[in-house]
Amino acid sequence: MARVRRSSNKNDSASRKGNGQIRIIAGQWRGRRLPVACVEGLRPTTDRVRETLFNWLMNDIDGARILDCFSGSGALGLEALSRYASHATLLELNKDAARQLQKNLADLNVDHAEVIHGDSLSYLAKSASQSFDVVFLDPPFRQDLYDRSIAALEANGYLAEQCWIYVESEAELAQLEVPSTWLLHREKKSGQVLSRLYRRG
Repeated sequence: MARVRRSSNKNDSASRKGNGQIRIIAGQWRGRRLPVACVEGLRPTTDRVRETLFNWLMNDIDGARILDCFSGSGALGLEALSRYASHATLLELNKDAARQLQKNLADLNVDHAEVIHGDSLSYLAKSASQSFDVVFLDPPFRQDLYDRSIAALEANGYLAEQCWIYVESEAELAQLEVPSTWLLHREKKSGQVLSRLYRRG
């Protein structure tokens, strides 16, 4: 995520507070623990949700071009890089979180990824210089960012043909407006989180 998440769910907030680290699940950095910036409300995608997502994408990450919108801890983008994505672009608004992402990439000796410090919506509002094979869309919950992000991704050339789009949202957001070309491939609820994977057809 790019912006600070302020969850209205007390248990969710408490379970994330002071987490401090993410763990890479699989790939070349399997088991590696990486620090997360101390940013109030930061909500890294949990190990369980990440494992489910990357099982869904098992055959499509190696060699893929990744766009991680609202990157936050970088849990999704870094996991993809560990699994041999060819390149990742991580968008992050918070200065401290962006700095930590850059440090983690440097510590991993990654030269095929970039962190763009700035507002994800502003970035997506511009025409894309390249298209992506896999897009992670995990904005701060309950801030009405999904519709604008989805529209910008589709309108401005960020999506390759047959790309995958992963959307992580609060569980109560049962209805999500997506383009008719986005076909729902998988969906799963895990506690307060709803995970949806679309294929652009």
